[in-house]
Amino acid sequence: MTKTIEFETELTGSQTLRIPPEVAAALPPMGKVTIVVFVDMDPEDTAWRKAAYEQFLSDDSEEDAVYDKYR
Repeated sequence: MTKTIEFETELTGSQTLRIPPEVAAALPPMGKVTIVVFVDMDPEDTAWRKAAYEQFLSDDSEEDAVYDKYR
């Protein structure tokens, strides 16, 4: 099962990203996570990428279920 948590943060020039306290509280205390960073460039491009990512995370269609056995 995948849980998606989305938040915005400011880049400050350091190599560390700040996670808001309410988001940190929603994360499990240990384990692996996947981090995806979207950098605002063109607002239309950002919206398209976000929609594509959400589609990627959604369940496969019935037509694609045939490929599940190869995962």
